[in-house]
Order: sequence, then C-alpha cells, then structure tokens
Amino acid sequence: MSTDLPDWITSRLGERSASRGVRKVLGLVVTHQRQLAYASTAKAAELAGVNPATVVRAAQQVGYTGWPAMRMEVRARYLSQLSASEVLHEHADEPGDGLGRAAVRRDLHNLQDLAGLLDDDQLRRVAGILIEARVTLVLGSGSFAAPGLQLAHLAQTLGHDVRLERAGGTALLNSVRLLRPGDALVLFDLWHTPQDLVRIAGLTGEHRVRLVVIADSVRPGVADAADELVLVPSEGASMFPSLVPAVTAVQAIIAAVVEADRRAASAAADAADRLWHDFGLFPDEHARWRE
Repeated sequence: MSTDLPDWITSRLGERSASRGVRKVLGLVVTHQRQLAYASTAKAAELAGVNPATVVRAAQQVGYTGWPAMRMEVRARYLSQLSASEVLHEHADEPGDGLGRAAVRRDLHNLQDLAGLLDDDQLRRVAGILIEARVTLVLGSGSFAAPGLQLAHLAQTLGHDVRLERAGGTALLNSVRLLRPGDALVLFDLWHTPQDLVRIAGLTGEHRVRLVVIADSVRPGVADAADELVLVPSEGASMFPSLVPAVTAVQAIIAAVVEADRRAASAAADAADRLWHDFGLFPDEHARWRE
C-alpha cells in the first residue's frame, strides 16, 4: 500500500513496517486530504476506521511528535496547492466575528502549534551555525523575506555578518557563489518557493555551506539538504499565509544567539547603540524633556 502514498510520506516512513491501521491513517493523506487537514485526532480516527491511539502512532511512525504536528504538515501541503483566491474561498465558511478577531484567532492557533514544534536544542544548534559562520546569507521570496530582514538586522546588531539577499538572477548567484565552506545559508521556505531558491538550497552540500530551512512543511529536496529544518505553521485568516509564526521562530533563534554568549551579545549591542547615538539616528528624548 505504501506505493499509493505520496513521496513525502514514503520517504519519512523509510524501511519501517507499518501496521494495517497505521497504513489506513497514512492513506487518508491521498483520499481525504482536505478533511484530514482540519481533523482532530478523533475525527482522523473516524475517517480511517481506527482508534485515536492508532492515529497518534501513525504520526509518530513518520517522524512527528504527534497528530497535531502531522496535521499541520498536511494542512500546509493542502493549502500550498491552492491559489490565493482559492485559499480565500477555503476560509469562506469559517465563523465570522470580525476581521481583526479572525486574524488574531488564527495566529493564536498557529502559535499554540508552534509552541509544540520549537525545540530548544535545535534553536541552540541553529544559533551555533549563525555564530560560527563567517557570513550567513538569508533568502526568502516576496513577503516571506520579511522575517529574513528581522533575522539579518538583529544578528548584525549582535555582531554577526548575516545578510538578507533580495536580488535575483546573476546578482543572487554571485552572492551565493562567494559563500565559503563553513558559511551558512538560511532559507524561508513557505507556501510557494521559487525554483531558483530551491535549486540554490540543493547546492549547499557540495560547497560545504551549512543550510538552515525555516519551512511550513517538509518538502523533498530542500528538507533533505537542510542541516536544520525548523518547522512553523503558516496558515492565515484570509488569502495569504501568516508570517507571525516565522517571526516568532526568528525571535527564538535570536534569543538562542544571545544565550550562547550573553557578554558578547551585550557588548555588540552596546557598541551598535553607541554608533547610532554618535550619528544622531534617534531623537534625544531626555533633551526634549529637559526643554
């Protein structure tokens, strides 16, 4: 039956044998993808005709901590197949209690899921990659570059050469070509990722560049090449994905960089602050109050 499963499931299952019940759960990814994307553990069990414990066991057998983590992956993959207008239609039947409340409610769910995904040991490993790298290049397409800007700016403030690359074509390839063994590349792989960024991620291994991927699903190729794959939810309340979880993950990574060497982080931040003050970048609030 495994031949009927999508590649991302069979690759995560590997050579492990699965019981009939587990295979029935995994088969729902093909036969009932939309329902599975929003199903509780009990509902997934009902769809597969098994007990809830089998649903949990199925998720764990393909590498997830439990059903909520696997459901997030299934939902991200389902939504990534849709256009923006189709995503809007997907949310049309959700209870309406105002646009603001809907956006907040969606991201409260996202952050709850993210809390179960973020792992302190992994955050420390990602921080170590950024700290040890001579140069780190950050890539993201369109609005998905926004958390990359946050990562680059805050890491630079802490004294690390982390650069957001917004160019494409030859300029992008030149920047990647200048990376050296031991350098790092961070890719935000959310919803739809342009093929050139996917291909660049695949080149990191042969050039001995460390690859960190912050993604909303485990996409073959990119995930296989990653030294660290940080999973985040990304479903928005309307047409477009939410970046709140990715921004929160960046905050956690920066916190891990600070914790790795608090003294060095404080010294670098103080040096940046003095330079900004010397250049008069910000108004002197104390002087204003003295007037």
